[in-house]
Amino acid sequence: MLKKYVFVALAATFVMQAQTPSDANRPAWAFLTPDKQQPLASEESGPIKVPGSSKEYTAAQIDDLLNPPVWFPDEAASAPSIVQHGKGAVLACGSCHLMSGHGHQESADLAGLSAEYIIRTMGDFKSGTRIDPARMNAIAKGMSDDEVRQAAEYFAALKPGGWIKVVETDTAPKSYVSVKGRQRLPWPGGGTEPLGNRIVELPQDLARATSRDPHSGFIAYVPTGSVAKGAALVKTGGNNKTIACGICHGDSLEGLGDVPRIAGLHPAYVARQLYAFQTGTNHSVSSALMKKVVANLSPDDILAIAAYAATQ
Repeated sequence: MLKKYVFVALAATFVMQAQTPSDANRPAWAFLTPDKQQPLASEESGPIKVPGSSKEYTAAQIDDLLNPPVWFPDEAASAPSIVQHGKGAVLACGSCHLMSGHGHQESADLAGLSAEYIIRTMGDFKSGTRIDPARMNAIAKGMSDDEVRQAAEYFAALKPGGWIKVVETDTAPKSYVSVKGRQRLPWPGGGTEPLGNRIVELPQDLARATSRDPHSGFIAYVPTGSVAKGAALVKTGGNNKTIACGICHGDSLEGLGDVPRIAGLHPAYVARQLYAFQTGTNHSVSSALMKKVVANLSPDDILAIAAYAATQ
């Protein structure tokens, strides 16, 4: 019996040691877990509008993930039903990714990605080859192949870019991750706090962002010097820490063929994906190569690459 307990203890120690490197590399700032301390909620009453749109919605309608607001119908004229309307566990694509495809910090920017890449990614989510702890696995399983293709072709036709402004700084506005929407938002009343080794991405206009306005972008506050460090890693591999990203994603990081664009993506999204490749929660076709690419990256390296990519 004693031997059994010793074996179990040694096994537990081994597991803890095996998990420590990946846990230590986890960019907590990128995963947008709602904070325990939340400001007092104050929901708007009556109709809500955004600049340039003739439409109006209530707060409840804006928060309906099965029927997100379509603020600019002319821009979304070609959007298929699945982008505008969800069903059961399948949320409307436009609720998280917006009708512009640009999305928020908790989702992905799909605008201009190749249709085949989006289709392949949805297949990975459906099979469990790629794991999203929040929603995408259930959503993919509930969509038909035709719905996936329609959505992919819609987002592929949209124009990318111009969504994120990067600011290098040592401090950032005080913020919190909201329970509603998993967005990082500025703390009511203002104030600043040390940025530390993280990226804080906040809406340029709080009311417009929480109203899912596809014309209102974000500011990413990144540590001073991180953009230059990221540029070195992306362009040269940073003294063999990694493989230069431009070899596969293009010198401008706008993608090559079915290799996706990483230029201008939300820093939190890029960091989450690099960590997913490191830890094996992404077993997609490219995972074998990407696991080698990211193997030696530290949390600071991941942050720097995400910061630089957002500037492009």
